[in-house]
Amino acid sequence: MELMERLMPQYQFSEKHQLLTPATADALLDAVLQPGVSEDPWARRFIQLRELPDRLRGALGGRSRLATQAPFGIDNFTLLGRDGDREIALGLVGKFWQADYGQVRMAGPDQFANFNEPGFAKLVLNFSTRPAAECGTWLHTETRVFCNDHASLRRFTPYWWLIRPVSGLIRQRLLARVRDAAMASA
Repeated sequence: MELMERLMPQYQFSEKHQLLTPATADALLDAVLQPGVSEDPWARRFIQLRELPDRLRGALGGRSRLATQAPFGIDNFTLLGRDGDREIALGLVGKFWQADYGQVRMAGPDQFANFNEPGFAKLVLNFSTRPAAECGTWLHTETRVFCNDHASLRRFTPYWWLIRPVSGLIRQRLLARVRDAAMASA
């Protein structure tokens, strides 16, 4: 978890999940970025539900930034780095509590690391592997969020408690999809 520690050593929110799998570490981390692996039908439904009010507003002629955007997904994340077969880190910057996520696109890890504009939250999602004593590989995921000022922390906190159960379910399902993709490519 060197990448995660380097990219976000301080944070206010964190969520961790893990899965024991017979797949190898390299196959698991390769699978994380395979097209389609993150396209879970349940996750898609939750995202559609979350985006529905803003998309409806746009469809009815109101102001909506989502009306011209693809649904939220793994493509919204910026690849922040890969540490061999140990870890991959992805990042997001935005006002996630807003209907349109208030996302600021990052060109790469340097821009992400240096971003400190008030009113935003930074999120790092990682996938890491560790050999299992009982044979196989542990696949871990951790999400960390850092709000860089009191205003963003005040806005993000209720949003976090609202979405955390669904976020956890999505992460658990994503671990299973990564495992399945790694096993299929082996």
